[in-house]
Amino acid sequence: MRYARSILSAAALAALTVGSTAALTAPASAAPNTTPQKVCGSGYKTVNSAAVGSLGTIYLTYNASNGENCVATIRNNPGTAADMSAWIYVSDTEEYDEDYGQYTSYAGPTYVYGKGHCVDWGGHIKNVYVQVTGSNCGSLKENRVTFTR
Repeated sequence: MRYARSILSAAALAALTVGSTAALTAPASAAPNTTPQKVCGSGYKTVNSAAVGSLGTIYLTYNASNGENCVATIRNNPGTAADMSAWIYVSDTEEYDEDYGQYTSYAGPTYVYGKGHCVDWGGHIKNVYVQVTGSNCGSLKENRVTFTR
């Protein structure tokens, strides 16, 4: 009896160790295959971001040399093409750009001139939508909304 319990305990410990190692080691496909700078361009620095549930992240970037903002929506796990979007809007100038379609990794880039302006931006992956309004306006507080359809 004691021998059988020791074998079962050893087997349980081995299974737990293997399971823990597997859980801590993310598969290669779990890492995004791109960055906001690869999508928008090397002169763009990330100034804000918003999670799209557990599916990915929407990045707002800015290029100080040309005053443009760029938005890119990047999936956490690239794979089968899915509905995705990225958009940006400057209400002061009514300048708007969007990218919508079926993508395997990212949507975007979308660009507007935003120097000195508040921007609204967002996007979606599958059925999870995010919109950020009144963003990057200095001391003004932005508004974030995430919803599913």
